Amino acid sequence: MIGRLTKTVLITAGMILAAVAMIASAGARTNSQEDAAALFKSKCVACHGATAEKKFDATKSEDDLIQAILKGRKMEKPPNMPGYEEKGITAEQAKALVNFMKSPK
Repeated sequence: MIGRLTKTVLITAGMILAAVAMIASAGARTNSQEDAAALFKSKCVACHGATAEKKFDATKSEDDLIQAILKGRKMEKPPNMPGYEEKGITAEQAKALVNFMKSPK
């Protein structure tokens, strides 16, 4: 009897831990998306528009877009895309920005 009870408690505890881990990881993704949205609004919206509809080619590879954010890009006519790596943007943040810009608004 005690063996079954211990097994039930362990299984229940494992299920609770799994649920907590799922909730925590979902929260982290939400925070990352919120951070990307805030970063976009503060740094990008002036040139790219509220929904990234201007001067953004979503068909380019993710890596090319990340590098454009980090290193900048000279355009045929100004304004040029500034490099944000020197302004403190990380590759992870740049990737989050790309994902945000490609996502439906």
